[in-house]
Amino acid sequence: MADPGVPSTDAELLALVREVSLRDFGMDFHHACRFNPRLRTVGGRYLLGSHNLEFNPRHVAVHGLSELLGAIRHELCHYHLHITNRGYRHGDEEFRELLRRVGGARYATPLCTPGAERIVEYCCSACGAKYRRRRRIDLTRYVCGRCRGALRQMETAGQQAARRSLAQD
Repeated sequence: MADPGVPSTDAELLALVREVSLRDFGMDFHHACRFNPRLRTVGGRYLLGSHNLEFNPRHVAVHGLSELLGAIRHELCHYHLHITNRGYRHGDEEFRELLRRVGGARYATPLCTPGAERIVEYCCSACGAKYRRRRRIDLTRYVCGRCRGALRQMETAGQQAARRSLAQD
């Protein structure tokens, strides 16, 4: 169940963006905005060519309405400054001043905690040497660097817990 007040459709998002624009900036928002699930690391983006705004739905799901409002204010700073032919880039003083004045977010809160990236562990079946990699490797093409033995992928703690829960059912 979604939190009350958090938009779940593009139409609700547009209504919220128009309300924030009028209340915080004193200007109307005349273009489109939508949720874009392809956005990965940013909270939102302003499209210079079309003047449309796009927002990351995962940020809303994870961090809630306050994170979305910060992203809306940030993107509206880009929008209103660009429309009025003023400095709309992150490094411009006009952008930074407007962002401070309306209370927009300077950066989007990360979706995952630092260091939580997936690590894949491999073990040599002959000598027992362990290898840790961020990316998976093709076990048919690579062998142990010490003894040329066959490598096998180690089970992570998450995989072990999933296997145990399936065994209990």
